[in-house]
Amino acid sequence: MAVQKKRTMSPLMRQQRRWGLIFLSPWVFGFLAFGLIPIIASLIFSFTDFRLTSGEAIQFNNFENWRRLFTQDTVIKDAILNTLRFAAIALPLSIVMPLLLAALLNSKYLFGKSIFRTLFYMPYVVPIISAIYIWRGMLGTEAGWINRILAEIGIKGPNWLQDAAFIYPALNIIGLWTLGNAMLIMLAAMQGVPTELYEAAKVDGAGPIRRFFSITIPMISPVIFYNLILSVIGIFRYFEVPYILREDQSANQAATMFPNVYLYKEGFALNDMGYASVLAWVIFVLAMGATILIFMSARFWVYYGAEERD
Repeated sequence: MAVQKKRTMSPLMRQQRRWGLIFLSPWVFGFLAFGLIPIIASLIFSFTDFRLTSGEAIQFNNFENWRRLFTQDTVIKDAILNTLRFAAIALPLSIVMPLLLAALLNSKYLFGKSIFRTLFYMPYVVPIISAIYIWRGMLGTEAGWINRILAEIGIKGPNWLQDAAFIYPALNIIGLWTLGNAMLIMLAAMQGVPTELYEAAKVDGAGPIRRFFSITIPMISPVIFYNLILSVIGIFRYFEVPYILREDQSANQAATMFPNVYLYKEGFALNDMGYASVLAWVIFVLAMGATILIFMSARFWVYYGAEERD
């Protein structure tokens, strides 16, 4: 009967393992302190009447906060609908626009690529607060630059930030300001596609459009998938733009009530951290559900070169 030898680690392997744990420990402690513990705390707070500044002891109120969510609260339903209306425009734009800009910069017929690449990326480094105020001025009804340009060609500009029919296009116009990062990632992916594939397609008679949809899109689909995930998460984290526009009364109040704005209002304006914790979990569950659906769909359209498909 063969006796199995007990595997032992060499001193070098033990040292490498020890250093690996040391370098990993800051992330672990950071996740525990700023991730896992707050998540657990928010779940506990959702069953309490916790108020930050009351000075009173925290009292459990059973399921009162959750009962309010499902039976009384209509604001969160409107906020979720606002998110869906916004996402209907934002998601396609967040993929299509960076993709088209990256394809333009990847073209061999474009001169001054580095200049255009810098110009397209520069808005991304502008602080979001500054960008919001810039766009608020551009989208103004009377003195806004966009409406003044439209007036010069005989078109009466809309009330971009107050009219419910134009508020979501306006919010997405502001969002275009930050597409430079996604464009740069897609450009790097396009430049990594083997040129042999394009040359073989040319020999077979495929034109530029056919090559783009049959070669470029499948080859960079993991990057498109990555940007799609970030876009979905970003939509559920959407806060700065509607919050600032609401605070100075320059935007439609009902149409700019997003879940995170509502969470901030309940938790920090009304000091009801218990119900704010419930709203945080609603946002988390919705974002997680959307992300899981995208991951489930990935097997049908995301191509990995080293992966064999059935």
